[in-house]
Amino acid sequence: MTEKHFERIIRPATAEERKRHAEIRTKVMQEFPPSRDAVDKESPPGIPAQLRDAREAKGLTWYAVAKLAGIPNSSTVRDIEYGRDAQLSNVQAVAKVLGLRLELAEELV
Repeated sequence: MTEKHFERIIRPATAEERKRHAEIRTKVMQEFPPSRDAVDKESPPGIPAQLRDAREAKGLTWYAVAKLAGIPNSSTVRDIEYGRDAQLSNVQAVAKVLGLRLELAEELV
């Protein structure tokens, strides 16, 4: 038996396809609304909240930010936004992708 090999063709969706997909998504969300538990947790104040706000303002997902930042696991971006322990290099990479810069400042007493 010979193996069949398929070449994946990637092309942008047409305007008609995008419209149809949007209608399908809207209908599915009405029929199957997300549960209350599915709502994202709030980010703690400070760096996590600023990173999340910047990501959402750019319309990026955790996955997209991770890919642009060269981070192999998108859950790392989620963990940063939730204020969990993360490597400083990952936090810097995420900030850079989002057009932000980390700085040290003297603490006001």
